[in-house]
Amino acid sequence: MFEQQHIKTAEKIVQDFFQKMTFPVTVRVSPIEEEGVLFLEISSDDAQVLIGQQGKTLMEIQQLLGRIIKKQLETMAHLDMDINRYKANKTRYLAEMAHAAADEVVLVGLEKVLEPMNAFERRIVHAELSQRGDVATESMGEEPSRRVVIRPMPRSF
Repeated sequence: MFEQQHIKTAEKIVQDFFQKMTFPVTVRVSPIEEEGVLFLEISSDDAQVLIGQQGKTLMEIQQLLGRIIKKQLETMAHLDMDINRYKANKTRYLAEMAHAAADEVVLVGLEKVLEPMNAFERRIVHAELSQRGDVATESMGEEPSRRVVIRPMPRSF
C-alpha cells in the first residue's frame, strides 16, 4: 500500500513541521501495511513539551500531521505517532493496571470504577481485558470524566 516515496515524503513533512516549530527531532517512519497505518517514531530532547499533559499535545500534533500527510500523499493512510516511547510506555502501564484491577475484581467479587481516562486509554483497557472470561468492561460517564468499569462475570458451576 505504501510506496517508498510515500514514506520518504511523510518523513520530510514531519521533519519540516517540527523544524518550523523550532523543535529538533529525529523521525523514523515505518508502515504498518496490514492496518494501513504510517507509524511515526519521534525522538526529541523537548519531549515533555511535545507530549503535553496526559499526552494531549501529542494527540493534537498527531491529528494535525495526519491531515497534512493525507492531503500531501493523497491517500487514506492513518497516522500513529509516538514521542520518546510515551505511548508505548503508557500502553504497557495501562495494560498492567487493567489486569491488576481485573484480578482484584475477581478476587473481591465487586465491580471497580477506574479513574477518568481519555478514549485512547479506555480503548487499551477494554482491549486488554476483552480476552478474559472472568470480567466485563464498560465505559460510563461523560467526557472528560468518562471511566471504565470492570465487573466480575457470573461464575457457572
